[in-house]
Amino acid sequence: MAITQSVVDMVVDRTAGRRVASVQLQVGKLAGVVADAMRFCFELATSGTVLEGARLEIEETPGRAACRACRDEFDVADLVLLCPCGSADVRIVAGRELLVTSVQMVEEPCA
Repeated sequence: MAITQSVVDMVVDRTAGRRVASVQLQVGKLAGVVADAMRFCFELATSGTVLEGARLEIEETPGRAACRACRDEFDVADLVLLCPCGSADVRIVAGRELLVTSVQMVEEPCA
């Protein structure tokens, strides 16, 4: 809930009171964020804010690591980082993202 609340607070701060139709996030598989839990918490966190009723769209990105021993890059699904060559000397190169990639505002009719 805390991560979702932080995202909502950030969007509220930057939208200057304008109503929000949708928020698009990019969440890496290794970010420690469960996308389904975030979707569940979003409705609660947006209640009473300019995001109330907004859609939350989450793009999950795969984890990637690079091996320092063989220099190969490979997909990883969790934080058990072991290269197919057997080396544990790897670094994460993708999958830890938690980015707000887009916010769509509600179009207000001209007065």
